[in-house]
Amino acid sequence: KANYFSKFSKAPVICKVVGRKVLDGVGQPTLEVEIYCTVKNYEKRICSSVMSSHSQIPENALPETTEADEKERNDSVNTAVEWVNESLNTMLRDLKPTDQCKVDKMLGEYFTKRVEEKKEIQKQDKEAEATPALISSTPSATALPREKKAARPGRKVAVAERTIPPAEPVEPVLCGSAAIGGTSLAVAKAGATVSRIPLYLHIALLKRNQDSPKEFTLPLPMVTLLNCEKFSPAKLKLVKEVILIPPVQLSLKQGIERVLDIQKEIMRLLELPGRAPQALKRISHLGCLITGYDNLEQPLLLMQTACNNIGLELGTDMYLAINCAAHEVMDYIKGKYEILAGTFKSPDEMVDMYVELINKFPFIIALIDPLRKEDRQQWNNICCALGSKCYLIAEDAATYISKLKMDHNINIPTCSGVVLKYINQAKVSDLIELTGLLDGQRHITILGSPDGESSDDSLVDLAVGLGARFVKLGGLSRGERVTKYNRLLAIEEEL
Repeated sequence: KANYFSKFSKAPVICKVVGRKVLDGVGQPTLEVEIYCTVKNYEKRICSSVMSSHSQIPENALPETTEADEKERNDSVNTAVEWVNESLNTMLRDLKPTDQCKVDKMLGEYFTKRVEEKKEIQKQDKEAEATPALISSTPSATALPREKKAARPGRKVAVAERTIPPAEPVEPVLCGSAAIGGTSLAVAKAGATVSRIPLYLHIALLKRNQDSPKEFTLPLPMVTLLNCEKFSPAKLKLVKEVILIPPVQLSLKQGIERVLDIQKEIMRLLELPGRAPQALKRISHLGCLITGYDNLEQPLLLMQTACNNIGLELGTDMYLAINCAAHEVMDYIKGKYEILAGTFKSPDEMVDMYVELINKFPFIIALIDPLRKEDRQQWNNICCALGSKCYLIAEDAATYISKLKMDHNINIPTCSGVVLKYINQAKVSDLIELTGLLDGQRHITILGSPDGESSDDSLVDLAVGLGARFVKLGGLSRGERVTKYNRLLAIEEEL
C-alpha cells in the first residue's frame, strides 16, 4: 500500500543548497556543493559534487607567480562558497532537480550579472585612476599588480622582427565562478538520484531530449604512463605526457590490465643500473611515473622496449598518444619553440618534425597540443600533412568551455578534436550543447581531468552520457585518478 500511495506524492524539490571549502587531490582548496530536497515532506540530503580545479600556470613558473595564483584560488573558493550558500541557495529553492535546463539558465543569468558588476567596478576604478590623484604615485602602485597578473611567465611579448602571432591573453576567470559549475553538476546528480537512474543515463536523456539511447559506446581511456617533467633548473621539453590507448576490440577491463602490465615493465626498466639519476621513480600529480630524457625519441623507444619484453606490439596491441603542450615551450623572444634545452624550431619546422616523428613511430595515433593555438596556419598545415594518420587534438585551446561556444560555431584551430574540462563556470547544459556541435562538425570529443583533480567521479558519467570518444584521466595511481577508472569499469559491467 505504501508503495502504491507513494506514486501520488509530490515530486522532490530542492530545499537547500550548501557550499563548503574542501581540498582537492593535490591539497588545494576547492568547492563542494550539496543538494538537499524535500522528499515526502522531509528534508533529505540527496548528493554532493566536488569541483576539480585547473591551473593555467606552467610548471616552470616563478615562485611569486605560483604564490599569487594560490592566493587567487583561495579567494575564488571563498567567494564561490558565499555565492552557493547565499544567492544560489535562495534562487534554486523549490525547483525540481530534474529541471536541468531551467536551473542552468538561472545559473547563467546569475553569472552574467556578476560579470557585468565586475566590469562596472573596473570601469569606475579606471575612471578614478584617470583623474589626477593628490599623490601621483598611488594610481601606478595600485595598477602595477593588475598588469603583472595578466602576463604570466613564459608568455613574453614577441619581438617585432618575428612574425609569430603573440599569445592570446589568458582568459580571465571571475572570482567565485566554480559556484556555477559545481551547482550545475550537483543538480544533475540530484536529478539522476531522484529519478533513480545512473548519472550517465540522466545525461544521455538530457542530450537526446528524453529519448533513450539504444546502446552506449564507452569512451576509450587515454592513460598517462609517463610524465616527462623538467629537471630543475632545466626547462620543460616538448613531450610532456606519454599516453597509452588500448585497442578498441579489448574490453575496458582487459585494456587497463594491459596498461598495468606495461607500467610494471617500464618501472623495471627504469630501475636498471646505469639509468640513474635521470630516470626517477616518482609519482606525478597526474598519477603516473615521472622520468626525464635526452632526446624526443627516448621515451618512445622505452615504450617500445617495454612492450616487446612482454610480447606486445605497439600499433596493434596498444597505441600511443603524446601530449606536447607546445604552448609551454615557446620562447617568445626568439619566436621559436624550444623543444629541448638549446634546440629551437620555428612553427613551420615543427610541422616537418611531427611528420618525421609519425613516419618513424606510426603507432602514435594522437598528438595533443602539437602547436600553440595562435599558430592557426600551421594547424592547417599539420592537419593536411597528418590528419589521415593520427588525431590532432587541441587541449590548451579548449580549456574554457564558455569561450568555445560562439554563435553556434567552435572557436578552435583546425584539428581532429578537443579535450573538454569541466571547470569554473561550465554548466552541464553547455557541455551538452557543445558536444552536440562537435558531433555535428565531426570533431572527436575527449573529456579530460584537470590538474587539480578531486575524488568526485562524475566526469566519467558525463563522458559516457555525452558519448565522448575518449576520456583522459591521468595515470593509474593516486586515489582521485583511480576512482574514475573504477567508475568506468563499473559502468562497463553494468552495461
